[in-house]
Amino acid sequence: MSDTDLGAMDAGQLRALFESGKASPLEATRAALERIERFNEAVNAYVLVDREGAETAAAASNKRWQQGRPLSAIDGIPVSLKDLTESVGLPARKGSLTVSDAPCERDSPPARMLREAGAVILGKTNTPEFGWKAITDNRVFGATANPWDTRLTPGGSSGGAAVAAALNMGVLHQGGDSGGSIRIPASFTGVFGFKPTFGWVPEWPRSKEATLSHLGPLTRTVEDAVRMLNVMGRYDYRDPYALRGQPADWGEELGQGIEGMRIAFSPTLGYARVEPEVAECVRQAAHRLEALGAVVEEVDPGFESPIRIFNTLWFTASLAVYREHSERQRRLLDSGLVADAKRAERLSALDMFYALRDRARLTESLEHFNQRYHLVMTPSVAVRPFPLHHDVPPGSGMRDWEEWAPFSYPFNLSQQPAASIPCGFTPDGLPVGFQLAGGKHDDARVLRVSQAYLEAYPPTFPERPNQV
Repeated sequence: MSDTDLGAMDAGQLRALFESGKASPLEATRAALERIERFNEAVNAYVLVDREGAETAAAASNKRWQQGRPLSAIDGIPVSLKDLTESVGLPARKGSLTVSDAPCERDSPPARMLREAGAVILGKTNTPEFGWKAITDNRVFGATANPWDTRLTPGGSSGGAAVAAALNMGVLHQGGDSGGSIRIPASFTGVFGFKPTFGWVPEWPRSKEATLSHLGPLTRTVEDAVRMLNVMGRYDYRDPYALRGQPADWGEELGQGIEGMRIAFSPTLGYARVEPEVAECVRQAAHRLEALGAVVEEVDPGFESPIRIFNTLWFTASLAVYREHSERQRRLLDSGLVADAKRAERLSALDMFYALRDRARLTESLEHFNQRYHLVMTPSVAVRPFPLHHDVPPGSGMRDWEEWAPFSYPFNLSQQPAASIPCGFTPDGLPVGFQLAGGKHDDARVLRVSQAYLEAYPPTFPERPNQV
């Protein structure tokens, strides 16, 4: 395959080559590893690369394909895991100086399912400490840079996975999303990111605020996201919040078109401030969906900003993390995480009660809204990517990441499926994404509309990190 760049291919293309015998999983794995060698130094997406383990797994996949007995549609496909995700034989540092670098002795559900499907685990991608914020840096591995401009953040907390997807350093990338941690970096890097309905992709051990956390894929294509979900979007008894009822094929509605689909386009959700360059890209995407046959109506869902609800839960989870560490360990924690924990010390049991009550009301409101509209469309993020080593855009006057990412966490509170779809670039060449969210268990519909848009308006990816 000397005239074919295996490292630039998606999972469907690689599978076809494996079936025909024109290329092998070992060749595809080595191509992915070669891209990591070329690009990772500039962006710091991977914090661990398991070359030996990946080549061993790929060689075993070779034999299965030669025998015509692949384990799944992604047998031999190179994948990555977020460094919060446990995988046997690999450390999970979680971006924290308080966590051992000893290899894990157990597989999380995504790691187990991907391994059992024959996928080739390349290594672990970067995350902020315990995934606490929406940019990707930590005191263990440093910052991950945006491939479109390495002076800028790719967002977070699944920033390493998003950058790996943008540069195709591996094909399928597992992320996690408790307030936007898949969709925010997907938007900032120009890839597809999907947060499934809560409980449909099992997680264990559970994150500290378990009822906000969704696991999902970051990929270049919707089809690849579906291939990944068809493996890891299955029930696992170890997750106490795991649900059954996932579609047998997560892509069952792909290719059906979107004629007559009712989409509520809410440019601000009624309360957010959006940078004009971002707003213009997203509005153009709304016009494009309309041209594809959707019925797009500009309307707000009708709820106030739920930032108080989210921060009550989020800061309390930070406090739980803080208090589970010794005094010596606390000095090693990210100062921002500690600041959030201290803010939670002022909260009462009644504050938590009201937050849970208001969360239920928000969910009820959104579910009622989805009886009138199939999907809700918003920007994915309110701002463009901003410089590294800042939790908020410099000079913005903001304090918390939730202020510049007001569109994502409402759908973690409601536990509904949501995707970020790349929709173009600002005048200075930075990616923009729009968000599509659906009612609970409407995942196939979100994927269907995402696919229709990207099929009509294919995204552009960086050829290499842009080191300005």
